[in-house]
Amino acid sequence: MNTAPSRATPAPKPLAGWRVLVPRGGPWGDSVAATLRVQGAVPVIAPLINFAPSTDQDTLETALADLAAGAFDWVTLTSATTVDVLYAYRAVIPASTKIAAVGETTAAALTAVGYRVDLVPDDDNSAAGMAAQLIALEPAPRRILTLRSEIAKPVLTRRLTEAGHDVRSVVAYRTVGVPVTERIAADVLSGRINAILVTSGSVAEQVHLQFPDIPESTVVAAIGPRTAKDARKAGLGVNVVARDQTVDGLIDAVGKFPLPHATDEFAL
Repeated sequence: MNTAPSRATPAPKPLAGWRVLVPRGGPWGDSVAATLRVQGAVPVIAPLINFAPSTDQDTLETALADLAAGAFDWVTLTSATTVDVLYAYRAVIPASTKIAAVGETTAAALTAVGYRVDLVPDDDNSAAGMAAQLIALEPAPRRILTLRSEIAKPVLTRRLTEAGHDVRSVVAYRTVGVPVTERIAADVLSGRINAILVTSGSVAEQVHLQFPDIPESTVVAAIGPRTAKDARKAGLGVNVVARDQTVDGLIDAVGKFPLPHATDEFAL
């Protein structure tokens, strides 16, 4: 009689065999890559955007010094790139200052570099959605620092100011595109990259610009309806929109598709 213990069959990994392009680097990109590996995928980190210094560095540095000194009740961040700026400056956010992130991508970027997150809009991951939730949460006037990109419309600042809050709006950065390597461009064109994660309108613009001929078999996944709308406005086709506007939700959305190439015809 065979009494050898039976071995459990390993659970199948939903993204086994997939190559997935991660459009941001740094701690956030590393975190997403680790999650993809757990799902069986091969992550390809290819930062498509980065930040360039604000044209008014003195104003930004003064605001960050005041932030560290506890001059604000809230600081708002409307993109993951703003988190890159905070991290680059080693910005200190005291416990007395609460942190609001516009969506899960920004929230994940904050936690990846050691910052906490006190508020993410429940439904509308936009500047308007953040403003509405902050106004409902804080009926009394508060001191709020809003950090934004050079091209962002001051929707958040205007609505918070109209609600009676003391708001300081500061341009934290300019967004610039980062060219990918020829190898990655060729891998996208050939279909070797099976999925592309799109986490913001700026990323969508670069995907459309740098990969003008994405194969129909490649899954282009947007992290939420807002990003999908911005992507389509930029001319990028979107195959799926994450139901949950989180990195896990985005990866799960990709996993609903069959692997475009059942066998790896590109293997060397």
